[in-house]
Amino acid sequence: MTRSIAGWKLDSADRATLLGRFPPRYARTIADHVTLRFGTDEHTPLPSATAGEIVGEADDGAGVQALVVQIGDTTKRGDGSHFHVTWSLKPGRAAKESNDVIRALGWRPVEPTVAVRLVPARWKG
Repeated sequence: MTRSIAGWKLDSADRATLLGRFPPRYARTIADHVTLRFGTDEHTPLPSATAGEIVGEADDGAGVQALVVQIGDTTKRGDGSHFHVTWSLKPGRAAKESNDVIRALGWRPVEPTVAVRLVPARWKG
């Protein structure tokens, strides 16, 4: 059985708008998804939410930039981490480090927040 990730892809028009508002700080732009669960399979239900809000930004100044996403009334993912979009990475850094950066350094609120459309999806990790 192939394991996958369940979550949301960013709506492409919203992604383009966000890239204008939050310029990527590092060489590799990711900026395409919000993870709900790792290690899922084809029987794992996709999330039902279709909207979120960019409420914060985190950057360790050393190669990881992420946007914090509120879905429903929370930014908390349920596993102790936060909903986020890994925005950009310096070479040698990995998307999975976004949660570590948010946990260690916190995040700063963005004003105004930005509504985003989320497309429930499953993809290979």
